[in-house]
Amino acid sequence: MIGVIADDLTGAAELGAVGLRHGLRAEILREGKPDGQADLVCVDTDSRSCPPAEAALRAERAARALHAAGARWIYKKVDSILRGNVIAEVEGVMHALSCDRAVILPANPSLGRIIRNGEYYVHGKPLHRTEFARDPEHPRLSSQVMRLMGKPERNLLRLGGPGMETPHNTLLIAQADSPEQVQRWADMAAPDLLPVGGSEFFAALLVRENGAPLETPPAEVDFDSGQQLFVCGTASRSAKRLMASARATQVPVFSLPLELMWGTQFSDGARDVISRRVVQSLESHRRVVLSVGLPQVQDFKVSRRLSEYLVQITERVLRKVPVQNIFAEGGATSAELVRRMKWKRIEVRREWAPGVATLAVSGGVSQFLTIKPGSYSWPEEWTTPVPLLIKG
Repeated sequence: MIGVIADDLTGAAELGAVGLRHGLRAEILREGKPDGQADLVCVDTDSRSCPPAEAALRAERAARALHAAGARWIYKKVDSILRGNVIAEVEGVMHALSCDRAVILPANPSLGRIIRNGEYYVHGKPLHRTEFARDPEHPRLSSQVMRLMGKPERNLLRLGGPGMETPHNTLLIAQADSPEQVQRWADMAAPDLLPVGGSEFFAALLVRENGAPLETPPAEVDFDSGQQLFVCGTASRSAKRLMASARATQVPVFSLPLELMWGTQFSDGARDVISRRVVQSLESHRRVVLSVGLPQVQDFKVSRRLSEYLVQITERVLRKVPVQNIFAEGGATSAELVRRMKWKRIEVRREWAPGVATLAVSGGVSQFLTIKPGSYSWPEEWTTPVPLLIKG
């Protein structure tokens, strides 16, 4: 069994999907211990928004649990643009596993995210000149990787070039601007070195261990029957395109009241009104879109509160209608939905695109949860018109 420790649900799902490419049965674990049934166990510590000390403790506990369950090796997943408690969590895992060196490679060159000469670029633009500069919780105000990382407590932090060896007591930030460079870093893996980074570094490590991905047919996921509920918890371009497409094809779209941006209380009665309207729409339409639908706010507390309101409405809907296919955009939104629905163990069923994965959730009815980060795009075929759901 291989272990992964991620600080949010979308990261855990992303790496679980990478494992599927290599023929590994992958599951996401939010509570409890691995049961030995999966080849790849991705633990979601839900720690990106925690204080650093709490985040480190959660990561350390996850590492100890995976090690005790017999993980052959463990990978620390971090956000590709280094949001969250990266240093604290890495040092927590290193402490649990008695490692004194780590390679941190967050870049995903095939997605246009590279590190060159100490600078982070997204599709050729310096990171601080992209939409990530407006992230409500972790605004990326610099493209200099060393400034994004923070200061370690136990180790040195260094910037490394291709082929550079990793000294002991060191966190080495690996630079890469091509898939070939990512693979060269993966080929340097060693038992006493903790690998840390994004999805492409993890994929390269699997290639090193197992060879090229298997040519196996993807799992069948039935999106053609039953209702579809899209839940968009971000103000991203992707969410705006989805809503525009839905309105153009007469798909019902519901948004939060505008006054919530200014601190107005969102009463239970108001939540019930919106949830009832969504339920009614699902009786006559196969697809409904539920979105924050408000301009992007810079205040993190307000942004998180709006996401929580959205999920509270979604929970009310799902308790009344067993929607078969749920699509959630945004890591915080996806994680809050999983928490409120009390889905503790989730199987990764299919990868549609990097970062976009379908999960099978347990319950009285068959349900699929498809999630993606806000900065990624929905596959085009999912935003095309769908027919009415005729009942009776």
